[in-house]
Amino acid sequence: MCADLNKLGFLPRKTKNLNVPNVPEKFFSDFVCGYFDGDGNVWVGDLNKQRKKPVHAIQTSFTSCSGSFLRNLLRRLRLVGISGGSVYESKQNYSRLNLSIRDSLKLYEFMYNQPYLEETGLFLKRKKRVFERYKYEIGRRE
Repeated sequence: MCADLNKLGFLPRKTKNLNVPNVPEKFFSDFVCGYFDGDGNVWVGDLNKQRKKPVHAIQTSFTSCSGSFLRNLLRRLRLVGISGGSVYESKQNYSRLNLSIRDSLKLYEFMYNQPYLEETGLFLKRKKRVFERYKYEIGRRE
């Protein structure tokens, strides 16, 4: 099993030198969804509340102890249409990849728009519901 994981790009003592594994393109959305379920976050709320018209927003993030892992993940996500995003490296030994509204919605489509996903249920429903709540709220405002 260790040899198989090494072939995919996993290394021992990976905390600081984690690499995005060599996941075939057809399974990459599953990998991203699984990573998001474990180390991702989605937030919906109003930005700039002091303004006359606050911005209703959705933001997503991935967290890791490896900034290079998140930068590589972002490079790979760019191949599927994520155009923005930034990696923030904290002094407290973690890094975070942040995506704003448009890229969060693209990420939602990428992770959850798979024909077999609802059938298998292999995702955290509570995180998916946050995306869907935002899409519903935006649809009602238009």
